Amino acid sequence: MEPGAHGGGQIYGIVLTVGIVLAVLVMRNSRPRRLRLEAMWIRPLIFIVLIAATFISIPPPTDAVAIMVLVLAFALGVAAGWLRGSLMRIEVHPETHDISARASPVGILFILAVLGLRMYLRTAAATTPIPGLRATAIADSLILLAGAMMITQSVEMWLRARRLLGEAKAAKAERAAPGQTPIVS
Repeated sequence: MEPGAHGGGQIYGIVLTVGIVLAVLVMRNSRPRRLRLEAMWIRPLIFIVLIAATFISIPPPTDAVAIMVLVLAFALGVAAGWLRGSLMRIEVHPETHDISARASPVGILFILAVLGLRMYLRTAAATTPIPGLRATAIADSLILLAGAMMITQSVEMWLRARRLLGEAKAAKAERAAPGQTPIVS
């Protein structure tokens, strides 16, 4: 058997699995999903509890380099979450005020890029140690990055959906009473 020949089947299996998962993600995220403003606080709360439980059970390192990496991961997570949330299409039905959201093609590509970068960083951190940076700091930063991204995405979508719903209600009220001028104090 030639060197390196024994792992070829595993690579094909991994590529096939990743391909299937990506296809399912793209199909699932391209369809509109109903958003309920009153329930949009649940997802961020779950992530906050999970991150807090993780950091309470095994506290992150407190040396300067680790804290810098954690702050950077948090900032990148917030920026990525805001961008990902802003790439979501949110629509409000003008009559029923039902709110729906779906990922744009750019948003799907963005999350795939983030997932790829995260996998690369995880592999790079495992194979190439960085002097002065413990593996736990890297693992904690990846948790913080993902959590901050998901929480911020939900907040951005909630703010935008609330604004769009208010605009739709105002437009419907204006259509119902076209000749009346609003009372302003």
